[in-house]
Amino acid sequence: MAALMLGQQVRQFSTSVIRSKLMKSPIQVYGVEGRYATALFSAASKENKLDQVEQEMGKLSALIKDPNVSTIVMNPHVKRSIKQKTFNDALTKAKVSSITVNLINVLSDNGRLPLTGDVIVAFGKMMSAHRGEVLCSVTTAQPLAEVDLADLKVALKGFLQKGETIKLQTKSDPAILGGMIVSIGDKYVDMSTKTKIQKLTKLIKET
Repeated sequence: MAALMLGQQVRQFSTSVIRSKLMKSPIQVYGVEGRYATALFSAASKENKLDQVEQEMGKLSALIKDPNVSTIVMNPHVKRSIKQKTFNDALTKAKVSSITVNLINVLSDNGRLPLTGDVIVAFGKMMSAHRGEVLCSVTTAQPLAEVDLADLKVALKGFLQKGETIKLQTKSDPAILGGMIVSIGDKYVDMSTKTKIQKLTKLIKET
C-alpha cells in the first residue's frame, strides 16, 4: 500500500506525467531516489527542459549545502510547512522552473527532503547516459601523471560502444597502497596492491 502511494505521489511532477506513462529514462536507477529522479527526467523531457533542469539541480545542490537552508530543511524537528516555505523561498530567488519546484514540493510532502542530494545524483547519472557518457571512476594510491592518464583513457575506450564517451573521475587513496581500482558502467575491477595483499594473506592462512 505504501509503495502504491509513493508511486502516485512521485507522478505528481506534472499533469502530463499523471495522465500517461513516465517517459523512459536512458538508464534505470534503483531505490526511492531513482523513482523520483525518473519522474523528474520524464517531466523535464516532456517539456524539452532537460538541460535547464540539469543546471537547476546544480543550484539545488548548492542550496542544500547552504547552512541557512540545510539547518532548517534537513532538521527532523522542524515542521514540514516551514521546511517547504524555506526551500520555496530559496528556489524563487534562484529563479528555477516549476519542474524543480514541484520536485521539492513532492519530496517535502512525502517527508523525503533528506533524499534531495541522492535524487540529484541519480538524475545526473541519467543525464550522463542521455548524452552517451559512460561514468568511470579510477582510484589510485597517488595522483596519475598526465602521460599515465592519457594511456588510461585510451585503454578505457575499449569498453565503449559506438557513440559513447568517457566521463572520467580520478581520485587518490593512499590506503590502497598501489595499483588501481576501476569502475566503469556496471563493471568493477580491483587491481589494488591492498587487495592483492589481502588475497595472498588469506591464501597463506588457508594452506
